Amino acid sequence: MQPTDSPQDIQKKVVVAACFGTFLEWYDFLTFASLAIYFSVLFFPGDDPVAALLASLATFGIGMIVRPLGAAAFGSLGDRYGRRRIFLVTIVLMGVSTVCVGLLPTYAQVGLLAPCLLLALRILQGFSVGGEIGGASVYLTEHAPTGKRGLYTSVLQLMGPLGMMASTLQIVVLQHFLSDADFRDWGWRIPFLVSALLLAISIKSRVNLHESPVFRHLSEQNALAKTPLRECFRDRQTLGRMALLFFCLSAGGSLLFFSAQVYTTVFLKTVVNLPAAQASGLVTIATLALFPATIFCGWLSDRIGRRPVLLAGLIIGAISIFPVFMGLLHYGSLPTPDSTMIVILLLVLVVPLACITGPQTATLPELFPARTRYTAVALPHNLSAGWIGGMSPFMVTWLGVQFGNPLAGLWYPTALLILASLIGLFFLPEVRDRKLHE
Repeated sequence: MQPTDSPQDIQKKVVVAACFGTFLEWYDFLTFASLAIYFSVLFFPGDDPVAALLASLATFGIGMIVRPLGAAAFGSLGDRYGRRRIFLVTIVLMGVSTVCVGLLPTYAQVGLLAPCLLLALRILQGFSVGGEIGGASVYLTEHAPTGKRGLYTSVLQLMGPLGMMASTLQIVVLQHFLSDADFRDWGWRIPFLVSALLLAISIKSRVNLHESPVFRHLSEQNALAKTPLRECFRDRQTLGRMALLFFCLSAGGSLLFFSAQVYTTVFLKTVVNLPAAQASGLVTIATLALFPATIFCGWLSDRIGRRPVLLAGLIIGAISIFPVFMGLLHYGSLPTPDSTMIVILLLVLVVPLACITGPQTATLPELFPARTRYTAVALPHNLSAGWIGGMSPFMVTWLGVQFGNPLAGLWYPTALLILASLIGLFFLPEVRDRKLHE
């Protein structure tokens, strides 16, 4: 990037750099999850299929577990040495480890070395993602134009569903054109190798970026944190807002994303018993509606404030999950399923999700002081995504089995959203007009 670039050109390049990394992260996330059943055969002993599948899922889950470790490490480095440097390191580490999955030898070729290599790469993926998520939010927000942070940064939240859609579409196309034997033999590697192109684009978009103006200001003032993580835990306001982020904003966003974008497909296929193609098609319509809704809510938070939009999302989400899924079960179980009503119900869940995702990227950095912002954002956000959002599939399924009712599992996201709403009502500050250099 040349010094003669206008502020508008710089901001556009920052958006592209941040968005490609987030897209790659979600593309990798769903690709790995979707292919877990194949990995159980390819990378683990085949004498016990159930144990092999559990081992494959555990390998996937380890990536969620190490995310907070990556957040703590890269967050501290980002606050000490600069957002840009760490922003580049995390995307390289994440992208290279993803591409390498597509190059791995199988269990039939190298025995136990295969699952060990897969586990090592998954740990690297999770570790780098822990730094990538917080870094993207901070770097993008610190470049955002004053008064338009919500609108400007909301595009980052679109990369999640977009990356998941791209991964799903690619796998469906491959499975359509390849025989099952060819897909198991070599076709599964293609999605991971394609990420090499995404990585190249991401590196190109980031390598010439300048440092965040906020970090440059801190450096010029000799005000950089020497031990950011320790400062976060020693400062009571920062620690309190990290707890707010963990229990309220990040928890609410991950729970609503799971409920609206992930579990709806599973529910329509396994409980309502709609054909897989129909269920995926209906959820895709809701996903497409999420794009403009997220942008609108980001813009709205610039007009009326972050707090009212975020609280609306938490409260609407808490009161709508049960009625929506009861409606999906009713209209989907009719002799002729009512697709129109199913789409309307799915769109109801899009509203609270957009209210959270629209302002979220801007709100997270706005909550914290500049000198420890990267660490304070990345650590609780990744902990919440792993411990609360990451536990959603297991908890919803487990509760449904325990009570013999698939709707019973929905008490998990509902109860936590009620808790998040109460915490937000009492403790969530308005941060729309905060100066980021402070």
